[in-house]
Amino acid sequence: MPGVGRAVVPRRDDAARANLAAVAATRAPLVLARDRSIAVPGPLGTVVPAVQRGTVVAVGGASGSGATSTVLGFAAAATALGEWAAMVDGSGSLGGLAAAAAGVDLARLAVVRDVPRDRWPTVVAALLDGVSVVIAELPRGLRLGDARRLVARTRERAGVLVALAPEARAWPAEASLRLDARGGTWSGLGIGDGVLASRALAWDLRGRGHAPRAVTAGGGIGPPLELAG
Repeated sequence: MPGVGRAVVPRRDDAARANLAAVAATRAPLVLARDRSIAVPGPLGTVVPAVQRGTVVAVGGASGSGATSTVLGFAAAATALGEWAAMVDGSGSLGGLAAAAAGVDLARLAVVRDVPRDRWPTVVAALLDGVSVVIAELPRGLRLGDARRLVARTRERAGVLVALAPEARAWPAEASLRLDARGGTWSGLGIGDGVLASRALAWDLRGRGHAPRAVTAGGGIGPPLELAG
């Protein structure tokens, strides 16, 4: 009819399909109920059997307490599934031997160093866009607003953010779990003989669904891993 425009039929060619796929890829993927958590292997798994996707875990501990061993356990959980893990190594102390001894697949671990303090939130947010588990040493003076935005990004991307600091309470925003490593006892040494074989680590644990308590996991934590701190 005169004066009446014809309806425009949506394009269905290859270019249109490719554009639609690109738009879909920018949205958070559908995660089935059985895939909403990541099983944690090794001794740490006896304390924290699984970590929920979309949550933040705060880990604290002084040098030599086992804090680095703890966060590497979460990285190992991701790479065991064939997924990627990343670590923002502010101190530059992470070694490949320690990561491998913790069960991390080094082919699926990205390490980022020399991040300026004012760029730290941006770098962590970018990693959360493409990596399942992001471990990040906290910079001094992290603002609450930046931490809250990272909580939101973690939830949106269904990732896991593991914040590492001298004390778990240093993470200023919401965390589903807080673990403070308290060191432990080595086994394998006798009176004048023997070698260090394994270490039972202790943690103070608190968080959503966890009553505050001290927990211990024994065995399986060998010297190369613990040398990382």
